[in-house]
Amino acid sequence: MNETRGSVKKGPAVNTRRRATAGAGAGDDGKPPPAAARIVAMAREDYRFVMSTDGRPYAVALNGPNIALPLRGKAGLRQRLARQFADTYPGEVASQSALADAMTVLEGVAEDDDPVAVNLRVGRDPSGAIVVDLGSTDGRAVVVSGIGWQVVDRAPVLFRRSGAMAPMPQPVVDSDGLAKLHALLNMDESAFHQLVAWLIAAWIPDIPHPALVCKGEQGTGKSKAAQMFINLIDPSPAAKRSQPRDEKAWSRQAFSSWALCLDNISTIPPWLSDTLCKAVTGDGVVDRALYTDDDVVVLTFKRVLAMTTIDAGALAGDLAERVLMLDLQLIDATRRRSEEELDTTFDVVRPAVLGALFDVLACALAVLPSVRLESMPRMADFARVLAAVDQTQGWNTLADYLATSANVAVDAMEGDAFALAIAHLVDQVGTWQGTAGQLLEVLAVPLVRPKNWPVDATRASGRVKRLAPLLRSIGIAVDDTQRSPDRDRHRLLTLSRAPDWGESASAPQQASLWRETGPPRERDTWPEQG
Repeated sequence: MNETRGSVKKGPAVNTRRRATAGAGAGDDGKPPPAAARIVAMAREDYRFVMSTDGRPYAVALNGPNIALPLRGKAGLRQRLARQFADTYPGEVASQSALADAMTVLEGVAEDDDPVAVNLRVGRDPSGAIVVDLGSTDGRAVVVSGIGWQVVDRAPVLFRRSGAMAPMPQPVVDSDGLAKLHALLNMDESAFHQLVAWLIAAWIPDIPHPALVCKGEQGTGKSKAAQMFINLIDPSPAAKRSQPRDEKAWSRQAFSSWALCLDNISTIPPWLSDTLCKAVTGDGVVDRALYTDDDVVVLTFKRVLAMTTIDAGALAGDLAERVLMLDLQLIDATRRRSEEELDTTFDVVRPAVLGALFDVLACALAVLPSVRLESMPRMADFARVLAAVDQTQGWNTLADYLATSANVAVDAMEGDAFALAIAHLVDQVGTWQGTAGQLLEVLAVPLVRPKNWPVDATRASGRVKRLAPLLRSIGIAVDDTQRSPDRDRHRLLTLSRAPDWGESASAPQQASLWRETGPPRERDTWPEQG
């Protein structure tokens, strides 16, 4: 167990007491204990030490905000202790080796107790209320439950901070808060209501959140709008981010922010599409532990994402199922405002907007436990939040979201030549069955072969699996559970029109690829595919 020696008293008496303590522990030669030992003693007197669930050690001030400080790093405990050591022992400066030794000891102290949850911007207290860290130096937070919200001086849950975070203004009660936000945005009422529901859902930490995609032509203010949305949820000096180069760069971004915006996305490589899908539902990344060669930590990222794009065809099928698409309208030249004017207005209305959003969140939390859906869509938890918002606000966000999601699937289909070719094949033959290699042979290849067109059977099989959710959304079922009856036992793909999509009884059926009688000896000659 972590032990402490009492609270810290500020002022000159602290230095006197600590020097006296050091002298009492001096050796026969009268020399003080080693610097590392004195640093450890100071740290254990002022802080308790915890290990997060992802295997990272933190220090928490005994008399201060409920904020977890990393032991190392620019804004960590090591730097603070170096300064405190110099103040406590005039004429002495802790060496790098002494500080490193002290941090190693304190990491061991942090391992004495069971891991604890260390939250980033949002968390839940033991009663189930949602806690939002305001990011201020005094550690204030907003606590929201089904009976309302309030600002508290000390967060009831443990938070960590990062350099990518900025303080959030204290919310105020204002019945016109939502109207003030809508006045800054060029979107119709349906889109705005969906946006409000997405914003309040972003503060619910334990559900998947669909990636918000701001879509529109140039001049619709997509980037500025997305920046506003992120700065409402999780303010940051860098609310808009460039597309990450690789998974390592993404993990660094996701670790430091609860909400992120990827700006001006035109194409999304497969690795990034997979990574964003996992970030929506919870992405586990195994990484090397800091300052070690053989230890690892598991980082779990469930994040709130926003993206700006012109073409929804940039979205792969599995990612298209996990987005909330909002179309922004073209801003008339007479209504266009400068970025400086928008920033100033946003800063003025933000406290009122936050108060109004917390009001909506509190109302939704009050009814959410009783919300039941007749059918469960892909993002079921988010859909329940939409239904709760509709019940308390009298809106129609759930139906609008489901309709928009269907349109997104069609748009994503139009941006994928391979998916279009599969859909065309099923439209022609009704049901098709064969190997992935055979599928490549029968599909109509565009005159200009796309770069992502599969070049072999293995890649074709992988693409079909990736496209399965998108194909399902337009009524095409994909089944890869069957094997060929011959000796080679090839995996078969079965593509068919789902029954509830009104498949015609007169649709042509594909001839069997396999002999119905006789032992499986040699592979038969493949029949021609139409």
